[in-house]
Amino acid sequence: MSAGDRKQRIARDIIHDFNIRPRLKNNKGTAILVAASIYDACHYLRIFTGTPFGQYCGIVTSYEPNHNAISREPAGSDERYKFDTYTRHVLTADQSTTQYEQDIKERFIKEPANCKLLIVVSKLLTGFDAPSCTYIYLDNQMRDHNLFQAICRTNRLDGEDKDYGYIVDYKELFEQVQTSIAVYNSEELETEDSGQDSNILLKDHLAEGRQQLETAREALAYLCEPVPLSETTGTKEIENYVHYFCGYAENPNDLDTTEPLRITFYKSVATFIRAYATLSRDLEDAGYTPTDIRTLEQDARFYTEVRAAIKTYASEELDVRRFEGDMRHLINSYIQADGTERLGDLSNVSLTAAIIETGIHDAIAQKLNRNKRLSNNAIAETIINNIRKTIIRDQLTDPKFYEEMSKLLDDLIAQKREDTDAYQDFLTEAEALVNKLDRQEPADDVPTQLQGKPGAIVLFNNLASIAATSFECPEDEEERSAIALALDTAMRENAPANWKGDKIRENEVLNAIFPIMNKDHTATQAIFDIIKAQSAY
Repeated sequence: MSAGDRKQRIARDIIHDFNIRPRLKNNKGTAILVAASIYDACHYLRIFTGTPFGQYCGIVTSYEPNHNAISREPAGSDERYKFDTYTRHVLTADQSTTQYEQDIKERFIKEPANCKLLIVVSKLLTGFDAPSCTYIYLDNQMRDHNLFQAICRTNRLDGEDKDYGYIVDYKELFEQVQTSIAVYNSEELETEDSGQDSNILLKDHLAEGRQQLETAREALAYLCEPVPLSETTGTKEIENYVHYFCGYAENPNDLDTTEPLRITFYKSVATFIRAYATLSRDLEDAGYTPTDIRTLEQDARFYTEVRAAIKTYASEELDVRRFEGDMRHLINSYIQADGTERLGDLSNVSLTAAIIETGIHDAIAQKLNRNKRLSNNAIAETIINNIRKTIIRDQLTDPKFYEEMSKLLDDLIAQKREDTDAYQDFLTEAEALVNKLDRQEPADDVPTQLQGKPGAIVLFNNLASIAATSFECPEDEEERSAIALALDTAMRENAPANWKGDKIRENEVLNAIFPIMNKDHTATQAIFDIIKAQSAY
């Protein structure tokens, strides 16, 4: 629904209306476009800005550009897009959003020929009177009271040529529009004929929302009931949730064992947060007291924080903001494409990447413990889990190297970290291990002739440990390095382009290395698997 192609068509539809529809074409009438989100509103504005009609468009949302906050956003993110839209296409130099909104609303009311279309999300849909407004375009999922208030923006009298307002529905809301009009047309319904309360549909919406929220809240509380209390505080701290849903880093099987429970927790939190967000503006009308509302807000914040801590601890965190630009580009460019292609690998682990990029203390502050709620031991276990996942994920690329890294990780796990000095030593060694994983430093005893040839070094390191039937790895270092160089040369000279995943081309690679491996099928396949996992080829 947010695809660029769809928005382009809606924009063309609106511009077409302004060319042919009564009141719109003679500059007496105006229109409001209700978008589904601030991003969509900004996207619509940019689409219109690329046309001659753009000079007659305005935007009013709750967004407030913040130069300090945007500096932490990745390029291409939705937040960056909104910021750039407001600073480049909406606000003039030294103009505040309040000043802009006051000006654009006044022009919309008093100068319909100069401001023909306002793009909004939730603002101006209640209590905003502009008699010139004749059309409302709905591209947002609305219902009941909010929907009725929105469509009422078009019903203000404005001269003899305005008999009524027009509703253009892009979200299949027609039945709900009819329902809303029927309820409000009833003049607080003569309920004796209908036998029911005139506001029953609105009340049902609140009752239904409350039931969904309470059901989700109870399910989440039931799931978290077995979480043990902290021995020090007597309450359930975030660390207690982490250990219950993830286990302990000392046991490498705990994460796998607790995975089903963890996934259930993620889903339960998502269901609760969605139900809370849906009803958040109407909590009082739904029957919640101020104390209940504060408790719900605290629960929503707490469970969101717990989920983030668990995802980081289990190395399951994926910050999608840095992919937003790419995802938007894919949606806008390829939503109707016949086929798909793989454009990137999203398997990087956020925490280890942050350690490499910023150092371990900054990574902890940014990714792990920004709210200072985790103990040193919980932080250490989270780092261990992230390193372990990196080793498991990449071990096929160089089994020998990652076997050595796994031993270093075992030493790190065994290291005591109760006191401050021991904890600092742990962090120092953990950062060194992560950086070694990133650089894939070769062993000190690699022959000189292999230096500068990472693919050959990996093959040299693993020749002695691969499965084989007749192939025998030479004891002599020079002979072993000669085989590694021969394999490396064969790959560079004989491997066809884009051979990975193509069965016919993979067979060409197997045929090229088969003689070098003494025509041993088992050894050839084993070394081929290592070569295939390499980025060097």
